[in-house]
Amino acid sequence: MTQVNCCLKWLLTIFNIIFAIVGIIIIVVTLNSQFTYANGALALDVHTFRKPELYIVGSIIMVIAILGAVGAYRESKACMILFLVCMILGSIVMLLPGTVLAVIRPQVASMQEETYRGYLPLDKAPIDKRHKVDSMQREMQCCGLFSYKDWEGNIPDSCLCNKLEEMEGKCQTVDYRGLLQGVVQQKKSVYIQACFPIVSFSTLLLFDVVMGTFFTLAVLGLLGMVLSSIMIHQLRNPNRPVGVLMSVPAYFNQPPPKYEELQNIVPSTN
Repeated sequence: MTQVNCCLKWLLTIFNIIFAIVGIIIIVVTLNSQFTYANGALALDVHTFRKPELYIVGSIIMVIAILGAVGAYRESKACMILFLVCMILGSIVMLLPGTVLAVIRPQVASMQEETYRGYLPLDKAPIDKRHKVDSMQREMQCCGLFSYKDWEGNIPDSCLCNKLEEMEGKCQTVDYRGLLQGVVQQKKSVYIQACFPIVSFSTLLLFDVVMGTFFTLAVLGLLGMVLSSIMIHQLRNPNRPVGVLMSVPAYFNQPPPKYEELQNIVPSTN
């Protein structure tokens, strides 16, 4: 094998093992994710939602990591050059969507609010939107998008609390008005929490996680670029010493004066 710094070799190997673990985590998280992103809002779904793009990203990361680990362990110049190219392209690919998400993130909450304001009043909204909000209320234990008043007089059963939830302080008692004559018929115990703040928080959290993932992968790509570049340099210059040697000035390399020369020095007279 070509002479390569042993610490650099194992550091790059360990780096690629960690890189492969990141790819595995992305695939596992995608398998376990149970959310859909639709109509500009995060909505819970009873079916597991699998994004094929995340599978592809996780698989590519694992393949690149294996390539880099094999190239570092076997000290293969071809594998390391290919790994370096993948790191450069990967860093660019990760930085672009991460930057886009960072730019549009401050606008997400207002876009969501505008979308959900269009649902009001909920009792007159299209049936598919009513079903969507009804499912959110059951899953998140909330009532209405911004308030229980979003349903006007037709508060659905998904807003109602049970006795245990009332004891936990999650509920409030409101007047339930009928459609006829608008008179108070009875009181209902409904959830205090509105659904939109929960949805907005979940969506921003999702943005932060995805954005953080992109930037983390970009940083790992930059680190991989540095390590692979150093190793490729060493592979191209196999005869150079691996360690870092400090050059000694020529002045200090001169041989000491001979004994005869010291004897011939005439002492100075005052």
